[in-house]
Amino acid sequence: MKKIFLILLSVVTLTASAQIKVSTNDSLKTDSANLLALPDTVKNLSTTWQSFIPPAAFVTYGALSFNVKAIRNLDFSIDRDAQEDHPGNLYPIENYLQYAPIAMVYGLNFAGVHGKNTFIDRTILLGLSEGIFGLATFGLKRSSGRLRPNGADRLSFPSGHAGSAFVAAEFMAQEYGDKSPMYGVLGYTFATATAVLRVYNHKHWFSDIVAGAGFGILGTKAAYALYPLFRNKLFHDDKSSKQSMIMPTFSDGVVGFVFTKQL
Repeated sequence: MKKIFLILLSVVTLTASAQIKVSTNDSLKTDSANLLALPDTVKNLSTTWQSFIPPAAFVTYGALSFNVKAIRNLDFSIDRDAQEDHPGNLYPIENYLQYAPIAMVYGLNFAGVHGKNTFIDRTILLGLSEGIFGLATFGLKRSSGRLRPNGADRLSFPSGHAGSAFVAAEFMAQEYGDKSPMYGVLGYTFATATAVLRVYNHKHWFSDIVAGAGFGILGTKAAYALYPLFRNKLFHDDKSSKQSMIMPTFSDGVVGFVFTKQL
């Protein structure tokens, strides 16, 4: 089990270093002090197609586990090792650990260590990342019908916890990778720990967490690639004085945003 953790950590650490190659075209370095008004421009993010290869390979590996006996046998072997090391159940700390990179991103910005994007832009990017990941995996978990190692249900593939954790890890790498690659490595370490704990607690097979990681990274990378394409059209019209606003709301215990655009 320890060997598997070290191998997976090494792979995702290399992936984290590869994910942070982005270019920026403006000089906006800090959050807007006024959260009610969006700045006129957003950083023009660009991502190389090669950076999609590692997460796509993770998804492919997971998919092959349904047809390649050697991959499936590895799932069974790792699960047996986990049961021998840990026959009981730990507290499910991975339920909270998966969100650690997100908490760190907002915590760093609150402390004055500003990331790549403004509060509004980074929050929309995070929501878009989670949305893409959810759309890609919601139906797949039900249609794949894979039984969990503990026999609880047939929603094992792909791992939602692992995917969510790697959405958060890639989010941190995107926001802070320009400052230091170690931010990405830290985020990916938390994500890897989350994924390994899902196997260790008999909630998922190894191929489940590998595929989940791939879907999570792909979701975030897709969000950062797509958002600049519509962001300025949505929030700013260069040909007129029309303005757009986003206002935070709180009603009946639910936090949200209200978007308005002058027509």
